[in-house]
Amino acid sequence: MSDKIRKEKPELFSGKQLQQLIFPLVIEQILAVFMGMADTIMVASNGEAAVSGISLVDTFSLLLIGLFAAMAAGGSVVTAQYIGRKDEANVAKASGQLFLAIGSLSIFLMTVTLLFNSSILRLIYGAIDPEVMKNAKIYFYLSSLSYPFLAFYNSAAALFRSRGNSKMPMQVSLVANLLNIAGNALFIYGFNMSVAGAGLSTLISRIMSALTILYLLRSRSFVPVEFTFRPDKTMLHRILYIGIPNGLENSIFQLGKLLLSSLTASFGTTAIAANAVASTVANMETIPASAIGIAMVTVVGQCVGARELKQARRYMGKMLKTAYIWIFVLNLILIPLLNPISSIFRLSGETSSLAVKLMLYHSICCMLVHPLAFCLANGLRAANDVRFTMTVSVCSMWICRIVLAYVLSLYAGLGLMGIWIAMTIDWLVRAIFFVTRVLNGKWCRYAHRNIG
Repeated sequence: MSDKIRKEKPELFSGKQLQQLIFPLVIEQILAVFMGMADTIMVASNGEAAVSGISLVDTFSLLLIGLFAAMAAGGSVVTAQYIGRKDEANVAKASGQLFLAIGSLSIFLMTVTLLFNSSILRLIYGAIDPEVMKNAKIYFYLSSLSYPFLAFYNSAAALFRSRGNSKMPMQVSLVANLLNIAGNALFIYGFNMSVAGAGLSTLISRIMSALTILYLLRSRSFVPVEFTFRPDKTMLHRILYIGIPNGLENSIFQLGKLLLSSLTASFGTTAIAANAVASTVANMETIPASAIGIAMVTVVGQCVGARELKQARRYMGKMLKTAYIWIFVLNLILIPLLNPISSIFRLSGETSSLAVKLMLYHSICCMLVHPLAFCLANGLRAANDVRFTMTVSVCSMWICRIVLAYVLSLYAGLGLMGIWIAMTIDWLVRAIFFVTRVLNGKWCRYAHRNIG
């Protein structure tokens, strides 16, 4: 590895700069989780069928949102690398092509999901409780309308972060969350709109957050953007080199979760509701790792652009250590609060008990394995090692998470818990491969292939 790495420059990121990058990301991730929790908690007064309907739609929406996130990641990696090279012309060009690509994709997906709303839900979930299906159709329609706005927000936020500014997206997210809560209170409690109220509030908040962050991106000139309707094949290729493998990985990952969601649905409304609540809280338990994983794209991407691979590897280790410290502190705080948290969702005794068991198991595994499985993967992607991460993630997903889930839940008789056990085995397999990849240095050979 040493023959591929030049003599180091001064550190690209000081400890203070890392804190300024990571802390707003943690807050933004908390806000993102809280937006989903707000819909679930505030609609819970309308019964478990409403909670379950939102959960089923969110599971499918994550498949599509994952595509937006993957495209945004491709753009932010390329942009961060050009920033590291101090190539402002290509920063502007990459940013503009990102918006062109993600705008086209999100509008296409919105159109398909609006036209085939009922068909998609029936295909995935089959025969479920009619009341759950009714709620799911309503929430799915409103969620579909928000996809382009969510896609543009994710892209603009990624561009801010690629420059090391995560504070601006956090502030926009905070306002969006406050707007979402106010909208929920008005539509759900004031107008008695139930699931439709939650969906409408989410739609409005996503529209406002997209418009606000795009305005800030243009007015502040923090990241130059060359807006255009004309594709640049070379730049699109560089973005898609990262975005397509990452998108395939995310899509297959979410497709696998959809299959497991269908399996969960076969266990009945109690399992669906318990899984919905546990999944919402589980997202909170992984917040530090998620935030630091996003920050790693900026840090490693700029290091790669500056051709400082030793610094890139050192920052991977440093940020991974930070992720473990934060995730331990957070989960040790959350574990004693799991029963009170569960009570907020107004579940039945059986559903609440199952949800708490799932959350406790997830929290323990989080503290042991999760950062290794997901933070390091982002570091490798930022260094253009995307095919390896995609191959490992896809194979582990299908072999461990899908196959084992059916074996453990159905044949071993573990039910919903079997699905969650299979998920954490998937984490462990990913962690082993990604740690090995970072340590043996093979990722270095791909670091400069995609930036010219």
